[in-house]
Amino acid sequence: MGGDSTAVSLDTTDIYLEAAFWWPNAIQGRARRYNFSTDAAHRFERGVDYATIPDHIERITALIVEICGTGETKVGPVDDQVVNLPQRQPVILRTARAQKVIGVPLTDELIADIFTRLGLEFTRGEGTFLVTAPSYRFDIEIEEDLIEEVARVYGFENIPANPPVAPSAMLIEPENTRSLFAIRHQLADLGYQEVVNMSFVESAWEADFAGNLEPIRLQNPIASQLSVMRSSLIGSLVANVRYNINRKAGRVRAFEVGAVFMRNSDVQDGPLAVAGYEQPKRVAAIAYGPAADEQWGLATRAVDFFDVKADLEALFAPRQLRFTKAEHPALHPGRCATVELDGKQIGLVGELHPRWLQKYDLPQAPVLFEVDAAALCERVVPSYTEISKFPGATRDLALVVKQDVPAQLVIDAFNAEIAANPAGKIVQAVVLFDEYRGKGLETDEKSLAFRFSLQDTQSTLQDEAVDAIMAAVAESASTKLSARLRA
Repeated sequence: MGGDSTAVSLDTTDIYLEAAFWWPNAIQGRARRYNFSTDAAHRFERGVDYATIPDHIERITALIVEICGTGETKVGPVDDQVVNLPQRQPVILRTARAQKVIGVPLTDELIADIFTRLGLEFTRGEGTFLVTAPSYRFDIEIEEDLIEEVARVYGFENIPANPPVAPSAMLIEPENTRSLFAIRHQLADLGYQEVVNMSFVESAWEADFAGNLEPIRLQNPIASQLSVMRSSLIGSLVANVRYNINRKAGRVRAFEVGAVFMRNSDVQDGPLAVAGYEQPKRVAAIAYGPAADEQWGLATRAVDFFDVKADLEALFAPRQLRFTKAEHPALHPGRCATVELDGKQIGLVGELHPRWLQKYDLPQAPVLFEVDAAALCERVVPSYTEISKFPGATRDLALVVKQDVPAQLVIDAFNAEIAANPAGKIVQAVVLFDEYRGKGLETDEKSLAFRFSLQDTQSTLQDEAVDAIMAAVAESASTKLSARLRA
């Protein structure tokens, strides 16, 4: 190493000795990078004792004088330049902690004896040791390093191999709940593929798809565009659809189960909570392209609101959902609805708003839903009822209402009367099967046709009972919604 002008030869009369300390972090990997491996690099990468550098100089000098020196050999002074040498910080060891980690009873006297045998300086307290490691023990920096030294000297062979003590009781899963794992499987059975997106999103997504102009911002984002925490899963799913469309995918079905992040001053600090921030889990899915895979037996048509609504109802079955027309910044104003369960809003479903199709390069509108995972995990405990051996009957009822009256309100009026009327026990189901607007009706009117399924478990249905309940539900709709029978 070095050049010809500084090389040692038979004619050399003056020698300058240099010894240095190199930080391991500064040179690690450099020898491999430059394909120049030396003994010094090998040693310094693993750490050397920085406090003995002057002693090394003195020892090398003594060897040179002893082996090559003469009566005229002179030894110059040592120029010890101390610049930015490491400082060994004391490390605290707790006897209780060491005893818990190693798994054997330890005393302060035993630990003190081990440290003395190892040459470690320490100050002893009540159940604690403040240990200052010597300069050559650069591998002792944290409490676990000291615990390892205690275990090593104590003897690993002396540590008993005790089986862990843990309760063996089996946890019973409540019947009225189901896991997110089961929900994932059901969505996969419906033809959706699971995606896992990052919780960091673009701020534009929050404004466009959640109407959130003040999202939770990150102090140190991993990328400039991923600067906020998401409050909705919709933006990530739209990005997934666009990604697949750009790669010639004609039909996309995707879902995600993940957390969203919102400010909530009522939230307190906890093991899984941060004060002031709410982190509920949501389940969202998106459908794009044909409603079904291409086949000869079905005409190709694009997925619509009712396809995704049916998937959502299948997820919650047998519980009944209520859908109410709504508006949302991410969704089409005329094809959007809130999802309600037991009188509580739990999510939304709808078609993506037309203004986002051009912005996000989507040829046609996908349909999506997003609901609370907690509500989806709840389920009704199965109950068994007798199957009637008596024949059933069906009756159709066509009512004329104003066009701004949703069919759901009419069904609500029916259900209220059925629940209150003793004769309502024979009504098994009510289904809307037709909507008519046009000739014979006013411009602000529409006709809704409902099919009633009726059956009694105790006796054969009588026309009088059927007529009575049908008249009662028609009267209820007339009173509450000004509905009239269609002529």
